Amino acid sequence: MNVTAPSSTQANPLPCVGLFAIGLDAYWPQFVGLKQRLEANLALVAGQIERPGINLVNLGLVDNPRRAAEAGHQFRQADVDLIFLYVSTYALSATVLPVVRRAKVPVIILNLSPGAALDYAKFNAMRDRTAMTGEWLAWCSACPMPEIANVFNRCGITFHQITGMLENDAHVRTHIGQWLDAARVAHVMAHNRLGLMGHYYCGMLDIYSDLTLHTAIFGGHIEMLEVDELTGLRAGVSNADIRQRMAAFHETFDVQADCPEAELQRAARTSVALDRLVARHELGSMAYYHMGMRSDANEDTISSIILGNSLLTARGIPVAGEMEIANVQAMKIMDTFGVGGSFTEYYGVDFNDDIILMGHDGPGHIAIAEGKTKVRPLQVYHGKVGHGLSVEMSVKHGPVTMLSVVQTAGGKLKLIYAHCESVPGPILEIGNTNSRYKVPGGVRHFMEAWIAHGPAHHCAVGLGHIGGKIETLGYLLGLETHQVG
Repeated sequence: MNVTAPSSTQANPLPCVGLFAIGLDAYWPQFVGLKQRLEANLALVAGQIERPGINLVNLGLVDNPRRAAEAGHQFRQADVDLIFLYVSTYALSATVLPVVRRAKVPVIILNLSPGAALDYAKFNAMRDRTAMTGEWLAWCSACPMPEIANVFNRCGITFHQITGMLENDAHVRTHIGQWLDAARVAHVMAHNRLGLMGHYYCGMLDIYSDLTLHTAIFGGHIEMLEVDELTGLRAGVSNADIRQRMAAFHETFDVQADCPEAELQRAARTSVALDRLVARHELGSMAYYHMGMRSDANEDTISSIILGNSLLTARGIPVAGEMEIANVQAMKIMDTFGVGGSFTEYYGVDFNDDIILMGHDGPGHIAIAEGKTKVRPLQVYHGKVGHGLSVEMSVKHGPVTMLSVVQTAGGKLKLIYAHCESVPGPILEIGNTNSRYKVPGGVRHFMEAWIAHGPAHHCAVGLGHIGGKIETLGYLLGLETHQVG
């Protein structure tokens, strides 16, 4: 499912995840081997969390209030993004609260039993009742769960639960994975540098965004860029650079025979300049638009930008046209989840096949294309000035997720998403990205349900059904999240 690699321009620290188990120190001298057994169980939990791209801070077994206070300081010093709390046996809530209260990050409580069930006959055949109690305590992770929940609620600490078995539990693996993926996405967004180049498309009132609100919710930095800077960088691109980029075009794209050599050279020059702009400002995403004055050098830049932007998008630096800030955030979210995130909008409805046609005039996420992306010349960019090369692609056939970041009337952001399917069939061969989507509930119901949320007219499309991950991310970011369909 992974289709992209993180941007090499973003040298951010890894997301940091905390882990600790709770126990009760009064038990250790009473029940021989219990502490060691619970620590071994914690190691199994850590094994389910450890993975590339995650910095795991495992503080071990916390078994008294003094150690809990120390752990709270350690997690805060480590700057953890979230905490997994493994409930290994009964423990006092006073052993838990100091840890999470000081850390002030989301808490996921792991209520994991050592297995599906005790062997009752074997257990009841034990002759040493102290040993029996020790065995029971190794299985009683559910015991303190209501106590912990009560205290967290009374202290205003939000939490999430995963209930299951310590080993070989697909439910547990899936939900731990969702939290880790969502934490990684939230971390990337918090460190992302979003470049805004040019200005809004005049009159598209739906896409005008509150930049302070986006920074408050997602974090990161928004860098204001001038088209003149990109135009200036184009002037420094050598003929050798152009030839090399043109070779990359022919290798990456299906360049159609009617594409003029001069247009390929123009697009190559802009593509090299774009890479330099991204590197100079350490951008992880970008939204842009520039009208131009038909004699402006900047028009030459902007009208040759689609191929370069498509290459950037495919390597983890999504680019949205028409200065669609909310949608480039959605594209970055999808791409960081590893599923792509192509810029798209409604094109039309096919009631015969009960599908929606969707796409955009570029750039496209060529890493999630069905086959090789075509490059076609356009004599006019509809609704925009200039002419040049564009990309024509369909999103890979199979399950997809649509995601939209929506600014509400109440001055907030929310997420809406839908599980759909990209299906084969005829498309509009107009030199734009273009796909056919089967949508839940049929096109009449779906369009009305999606539009009822008041989204902007763009959205991001990625591979697979990842609604669970989006819901988890919404929880981490404090965003209202809705599935449509």
